[in-house]
Amino acid sequence: MSLPRRLVAVARPALRQAGSAPQRTCRQSAFLSPHFRSVQLQRTLHSQASRSAQLAVSEADAEPVAESTNPALSFPCLDKQESRSASLSSRSSGPEPSYTTGKHLNFRSREPILLDWGGILPEFNVAYETWGTLNKDRSNAVLLHTGLSASSHAHSTEINPQPGWWENFIGPGKPLDTDKYFVICTNVIGGCFGSTGPSSIDPANGERYATRFPILTMEDMVRAQFRLLDSLHIERLYASVGSSMGGMLSLASGALFPDRVGRIVSISAAARSHPYSIAMRHTQRQVLMMDPHWNRGFYYDGVPPHSGMKLAREIATVTYRSGPEWEQRFGRRRADASRPPALCPDFLIETYLDHAGEKWCLSYDPNSLLYVSKAMDLFDLGQDHRNRINKVRQDNAGKLQAYLDGRAPATGAESDLCSLTLPEKPYEEKEQPTEESEVNIDAVEAAPADLVAGLKPLANTPALVLGVASDILFPAWQQKEIANTLKRTGNKNVTHIELGEEKSLFGHDTFLLDLKNVGGAVQSFLG
Repeated sequence: MSLPRRLVAVARPALRQAGSAPQRTCRQSAFLSPHFRSVQLQRTLHSQASRSAQLAVSEADAEPVAESTNPALSFPCLDKQESRSASLSSRSSGPEPSYTTGKHLNFRSREPILLDWGGILPEFNVAYETWGTLNKDRSNAVLLHTGLSASSHAHSTEINPQPGWWENFIGPGKPLDTDKYFVICTNVIGGCFGSTGPSSIDPANGERYATRFPILTMEDMVRAQFRLLDSLHIERLYASVGSSMGGMLSLASGALFPDRVGRIVSISAAARSHPYSIAMRHTQRQVLMMDPHWNRGFYYDGVPPHSGMKLAREIATVTYRSGPEWEQRFGRRRADASRPPALCPDFLIETYLDHAGEKWCLSYDPNSLLYVSKAMDLFDLGQDHRNRINKVRQDNAGKLQAYLDGRAPATGAESDLCSLTLPEKPYEEKEQPTEESEVNIDAVEAAPADLVAGLKPLANTPALVLGVASDILFPAWQQKEIANTLKRTGNKNVTHIELGEEKSLFGHDTFLLDLKNVGGAVQSFLG
């Protein structure tokens, strides 16, 4: 008998005495998966066999057993995910986490709102927070727009002293100077931090919307915000300010309500979503929707799709920071170079991404990620797109009136606008003439006539457009496109700033971190 088979034969009696798996000392032992028990069994087999190798065993006493040359790898990263699912399943209070960042103010609109793609919210809530004091003529209000996953908590308040996501940018003498301005920040509709979204209760049936929530656009979010401004009796904003998705919302505010917005700040954003950012958000949605726990959006009474959310956040984090910064921070260093390589997080950059996903996977509603990110993909301030949406809104005006009258809306072609039929034949790349296939970056940065027409309402609105050279999610040429387009509308008051890599290596997240360059530019422009 070969030595490996002898080792197996020696180990088998010991395993029968010890049981099918060793005792775990960690608190998650109750949630071991069958896969994990199998791995532990193989490990015990090898260790027991090694300790008993000196025992003499005859070939007649051993049973022939086929074994692998090498032990199976362990997967602690998967064990952790399985353990979390088991833990969430056993929670008596219900598995769905509470998505909140603390106390905030609430505006409740009892009037229904018609959304761009034909959906109706019978009523809706907007969570918001404020800093500073509104002056007597109500002319010093600044509307601050958030990024995709941020709450209204941009700065600490008396009722919520926790630091906000733009804590160092707001306050006396800061870029958003609360000695001068009355700053308002909202959680967008579709979100999960107090504003109406997929996790909210549908007043029509008393159940959570889930994926019965209607498709949203950036413009829908802006209209809801201006309902809040109406309730505060603010006729005109001193400024509309935003970064990332917030920079898109800031542009949309000025385009929709040019007479109500005094100036615009758009940082690391775009006037229309471009293919790369759409592709990255698509992959995030796909890994989330492929999580079995997502259950087509109806997971609120079960285990939330935390594994899909974790992977979605890791993909997003790759786009938020830059290669040069990570080269400095992580290089090719491994978390523990003394140990053999693993398929689970091993390099420092992997452990960083893993931590980013772990930290976030239960702090944001998965359905909100789907809806809000899709709204970003749909964003396009070009005139052709606006004409199409305006036509859809006109066609659905009767739908809103029917709701107000208590009647069932008439069904028609518009009722299928949010449906999708996949083509039978898959997409095939078509060959392009050589001169068309070569990308001309100057042509890409130019101001398309369609976009010039769409931004025409901003021709008289002073604007600050800021980009970052190390940003891969919203590359600096996209901010240059905004600035060039605004100038083509006849706007004579456009300030365009691009931070080179010598000033910022933080990529897209620069707007959160660079108080000197980003904050300084905002303060100078507003002042």
